[in-house]
Amino acid sequence: MPRESFDAQLAALKEQLLNLGAMVSNSQKLAVQALAERDEDLAREVIAGDQAVNQAQRDIDEHCLFLIASQQPVARDLRTIMSISAISTDLERMADHAKGIAVLTLRLADQPLLKPLIDVPRMAEIGRELLTGQLDAFMRGDVEAAKVLAARDDEVDQLNDQVFRELLVIMMGDPRTITRATYLLWVAHDLERFADRTTNIGERVIFLMTGRIVELNETSKSGR
Repeated sequence: MPRESFDAQLAALKEQLLNLGAMVSNSQKLAVQALAERDEDLAREVIAGDQAVNQAQRDIDEHCLFLIASQQPVARDLRTIMSISAISTDLERMADHAKGIAVLTLRLADQPLLKPLIDVPRMAEIGRELLTGQLDAFMRGDVEAAKVLAARDDEVDQLNDQVFRELLVIMMGDPRTITRATYLLWVAHDLERFADRTTNIGERVIFLMTGRIVELNETSKSGR
């Protein structure tokens, strides 16, 4: 395959990755919207849409394997393909977190929320910002941007801690709320993990540009 053709294939692969990232971001946004609006139909839409995400991830992996087998790339080309494959796997798992929120929404749909959804939507918003930013940093090979974005994961961790403390007080005050509170804790946990996985993309930016594997936010990801 001539270099021009290989570059075109690589560009197409990157476009597939960006499309997958957009699917995952939208899935997370809709899942939190379904929770806030008690929208069971929207929650089911998110759950059903997970199959399309899975297929898109498989398509990327197959494309990566084809390029490696047919072109035997080396150096940065090989790192790019390997990184795209790894990022697509993280994106698929991030979509699983969105699906998890949708499943919890169905469990909570016929019950009033224990507290206004203030911190949860903010966690979701930051997670999507980090996802978009890290994918952009990967496309540009911007190591410094990847590091700055990874540091913002602490904002999500702090919000998660805030949700935990508030729900713990509610549960202690009324044991009848434990089930509903636990579901909301799981929602916050899904959003916290969603954001955690964006730091993996940042790590791939560093690997792409330097060939080194560097752990970003190692402490916050230790429970992964």
